[in-house]
Amino acid sequence: MESTTPSSGKPLHVGKPAWLKTSFPTGSAYAAIKRDLRDRKLFTVCEEAKCPNIAKCWNDGTATFMVLGDTCTRGCRFCNVKTGNPNGWLDKSEPSNVAQSVLRMNLNYVVITMVDRDDLADGGAQHVRDVLATVREQNPKIVLEVLAGDFRGNTQNLATVLEARPEVYAHNIETIERLSPRVRDARAQYRTSLKMLAEVKRMAEYPVFTKSAIMLGLGEVIEDVKRSLEDLREHGVEFVAIGQYLRPTKKHLAIKRFVTPEEFQVLGDYAKSIGFRSVASGPLVRSSFLAHEYFKMAINNP
Repeated sequence: MESTTPSSGKPLHVGKPAWLKTSFPTGSAYAAIKRDLRDRKLFTVCEEAKCPNIAKCWNDGTATFMVLGDTCTRGCRFCNVKTGNPNGWLDKSEPSNVAQSVLRMNLNYVVITMVDRDDLADGGAQHVRDVLATVREQNPKIVLEVLAGDFRGNTQNLATVLEARPEVYAHNIETIERLSPRVRDARAQYRTSLKMLAEVKRMAEYPVFTKSAIMLGLGEVIEDVKRSLEDLREHGVEFVAIGQYLRPTKKHLAIKRFVTPEEFQVLGDYAKSIGFRSVASGPLVRSSFLAHEYFKMAINNP
């Protein structure tokens, strides 16, 4: 795989560069968490999306739970999560199982994400709200981050999730506006994503941080990314994660280039300069990467 600079088009690298290589997931904590998740029939985006940070996060006692099952009704071209139609299926024990797993892992910060469920009238909003509320009930001191879908732009569904009062509400734009129709499912609209992030701040009846993430290496140039960062700030977003797209299988979108750590540094510095309170920018960064640490960073640096 060749890599090019975003401006010159000249090759930089062949094959996966050294900064993207990670160790195979091992460790006693990793194994224990995996066992507990399987016993409770729970899913994590860490596994489903083949996250390169899974060993580090799990051995540190952190996981991102994926609720509403393992099947998404959308087919984004970058995503490894299974696509299909669950036909309204819900696991009624999931809120309790997630809460018990969080308790067993002794977490003080948890990320709850979801598959898109266009087969449900409310997009799964009530179920997500129930998961968040049950986790809070059994873990009163927990800090909750939810990584939600766009609910097709339905603000009533957004309001339902906000009833659980998560401290961080995340929704990912995933890529720049120009590439969004090619990268994301046709039902996922760049402007709808921005609108929903802005609506969180307008509708929430309590202080809440908003967060988004963008992948690089899909054909964007640096100015494209800066424009998307500006779009996010204009819609009130305070946290951003910027990382390298890694192709899950040969059926998914090809990587156009490997972005250098130096470019990530430039973009991270730019994000800070335009007012983001928390910025994670690097080749292995994902939406939930060190989420607790970046949350503390924002709290300590208003």
